[in-house]
Amino acid sequence: MNRNESLLRLKNEHFDICIIGAGASGAGCALDAVLRGYKVALIDRKDFASETSSRSTKLIHGGVRYLEQAFKNLDFAQLKQVRHGLEERHIVLNNAPHLARPLALMTPVNSWIEGLYFSIGLRMYDWFATNDSLPKSKWLKKEEVLAKMPTLNRSKLHSAVMYYDGQLDDARYCLALSTSASEAGAAVANYIEVSGFEKSQDGKLNGVQVRDTQSEEEFTINTKIVINCTGPFSDKIRHFANSALQSRIRPSKGVHVVLPYEVLNSENAMLIPKTPDGRVVFAIPFEGSMLLGTTDTDSQDIVNEPVLNKKEVDYLVNTLNPYLDKEIDISKIKAGYGGLRPLLSADPHKSTKTLLRDHEIEIDKVSGLVSLLGGKWTTYRLMAKDTIDQADLIFGKSNECKTADHLLTGGANFDYNSWKFLVKDFNLPEDVSKHLVSKYGSRASEIGKLVRDNPALNEKLDSNYPYIKAEIIYSVRKEMAITPRDILARRIRLEITDWYTTLKCLPEVADLMGEELGWSSTLKEKNILEYSQEIKQFMATAAGELAV
Repeated sequence: MNRNESLLRLKNEHFDICIIGAGASGAGCALDAVLRGYKVALIDRKDFASETSSRSTKLIHGGVRYLEQAFKNLDFAQLKQVRHGLEERHIVLNNAPHLARPLALMTPVNSWIEGLYFSIGLRMYDWFATNDSLPKSKWLKKEEVLAKMPTLNRSKLHSAVMYYDGQLDDARYCLALSTSASEAGAAVANYIEVSGFEKSQDGKLNGVQVRDTQSEEEFTINTKIVINCTGPFSDKIRHFANSALQSRIRPSKGVHVVLPYEVLNSENAMLIPKTPDGRVVFAIPFEGSMLLGTTDTDSQDIVNEPVLNKKEVDYLVNTLNPYLDKEIDISKIKAGYGGLRPLLSADPHKSTKTLLRDHEIEIDKVSGLVSLLGGKWTTYRLMAKDTIDQADLIFGKSNECKTADHLLTGGANFDYNSWKFLVKDFNLPEDVSKHLVSKYGSRASEIGKLVRDNPALNEKLDSNYPYIKAEIIYSVRKEMAITPRDILARRIRLEITDWYTTLKCLPEVADLMGEELGWSSTLKEKNILEYSQEIKQFMATAAGELAV
């Protein structure tokens, strides 16, 4: 992806569809639309997946909790959610095998009755997962459980039920969608903020007024249709188009705390099925750490970034502690992050945890704005298909959706064992080679070529992690990274797994980026200062040292 080339296109060409928001749903829509033959523009006011789509629990799942609620409450809408999620799960796994993989999850139980209950429920979950290659659930004896997860409380543990879902690197998966759309012909650019719309004489949208936040230049993107894929910020775009529209989005804040891998010391994840507020909590290995989450609280604030606070840390840690042989040392917390779910509700008094993670496509009759509202990561492709099906109807066409078996960037000819060739051909360390293959897939050799041309780029950013300097160069040249946070939070996932190491690596990353992008020393220092202040504030808020 080349941002300058995309900007020229955005300023000078006329598009069939302009998509606002480059998270999972927007990038998914862009790929679907361009594969159907439309001329497509994809823009975001920040970076790709900079909001909700990079702050998930990293699971691809149908929703065990939804299945339980469906049967307890005879709620067929919940059942439909599970079916859609499980149908899409194998597609998400197959289309980017380097970024998504099966994950075993264990649910510890304290009695045979609990074990039977969860075993029956998860067998039903398996039954709904048609056309799926993941292993089926099974009931494990206490000794089998402890062999897989040795840090559990032995005195309380009776057994556990193990089942499988998928895990993904959400930010890089979204980036792969955006890159795939770009390579198929879409004009794709980040840091393009919408300020308003232009309309035809009959009141229909025909232009998107935007500002390039990097140059402050303002211009208009000419388009026949505008699709709003801005998640929790959807109402703002809807009201730009038509101020009379009723608000539809109920933002819900969910946070994760990141702990050392040794807390579970397992490559398997854990599902905690009982919490005081009726949610489920997951403890999941990710990037050498362990994610613990999530929460579900109303949030009226969509202006400030949602962050982890001390009360939320305590809630999550106290939820996991009863299952562990040794209580968590809160001082060992490595990082944390928050995000906003774009829940749909017409009832402001309804609890967010009872709201469906379903989606809806709204077409405003006055302005013609198409809005994709609600949804979740697992069903992003289905959401995009439904949205572009509506675009087809508007254009009077009937195009085939081609995304079900479309391999994303890096997925073609992927072979995890190709890490051995990186070691042999480019003299890369084994841990670095495995990391590169699992993030860049069949394009990992492009990182190797950078190292071959400049051996200094083989140096790790930090000795405890497999991230190397060549990735910074690649991210700027090929992945449209503009700021240090683009790289440290989303191209590599260091910010969400280790705040201290992020601060340590920041000056080196800024040096490399500044040289590539031609930054002045003043601009480089500004980038370092602003990002380091953000990280320090995250740390202080999580420790309870700042008012929230």
